[in-house]
Amino acid sequence: MATRLLRAAPRLLRERRGLGSLGAAAPGRASQCLIRTTFFGCPLTKGASGLVQKTKDVCLRFCRPRSSTAAAGKSEEDALLKWGLLLVPLTTFGLGTWQVQRRKWKLDLIAQLASRIRADPIPLTLDPMELKELEYRPVTVRGRFEHSKELYLLPRSLLDPEREVRQAGRISSHPENGANVITPFYCTELGVTILVNRGFVPKNKLKPETRLKGQIEDEIDLTGVVRLTEKRKPFVPENNIEQNRWHYRDLEAMAKVTGAEPIFIDADFKSTVPGGPIGGQTRVSLRNEHMQYIVTWYGLCAATSFLWYKKFIQKVPL
Repeated sequence: MATRLLRAAPRLLRERRGLGSLGAAAPGRASQCLIRTTFFGCPLTKGASGLVQKTKDVCLRFCRPRSSTAAAGKSEEDALLKWGLLLVPLTTFGLGTWQVQRRKWKLDLIAQLASRIRADPIPLTLDPMELKELEYRPVTVRGRFEHSKELYLLPRSLLDPEREVRQAGRISSHPENGANVITPFYCTELGVTILVNRGFVPKNKLKPETRLKGQIEDEIDLTGVVRLTEKRKPFVPENNIEQNRWHYRDLEAMAKVTGAEPIFIDADFKSTVPGGPIGGQTRVSLRNEHMQYIVTWYGLCAATSFLWYKKFIQKVPL
């Protein structure tokens, strides 16, 4: 036995020296090792001598644990979800801020229209290009009505600013329904016939014979506000020319029926006569629902920001 050990000692010494120099070898030398199996997470390498040795450094260099790969993939997905969902509160905040600017612009526009109505009246012009710039501007004309060609714009409610102030804040109100009477008006100084919205009449005063005292035959001076044609809005019925039921201002069609020019003014409240239509029915109102949009967008921003903070900052499961 002792003799055998002495004979094998030089060979074992050479193999041990060769394995000891494996860790310091160049990268090309490391490729000569074959990964056979694993021992507690570390591969066992076999050198040219046939000896198998546990080499932890080779494991760290060439092997990637499956658990770390899965964790890295999950971390990337979480980061993508985190910053992707952050776009929701950022977008809703931007939309809310945009609606704030839109509301300011709309309020300024309404104020401009209201101030234009209160301006001093000027003589009516027949230039179509100038008329386009005069909407809501008071003008003066002189002439007489042609009552036989009345048109009826309906349904309409009486515009009464004092009543609207009294009823402000009520859940429901009961405005009086009726129609606006549109009457051709021959302008003696201009030599043309225009259309005048004389004002509101209730349903029981729609027929001219029920308001004979208001059918003025004399030549008068009239002040009114210039109005332009309007397009039919969604859900508004088409005008029924045969039955003389008009639902929106189509100046071309109205002018064709009455033989007047497509020029339209709303008579002011001073034109009101006993038994006749009530003037001053110009409603300066633009659609202004921006406050609802502001509350909606900022509310969504607050809610989504809170959920994002709880989920990704405080790590609270939702």
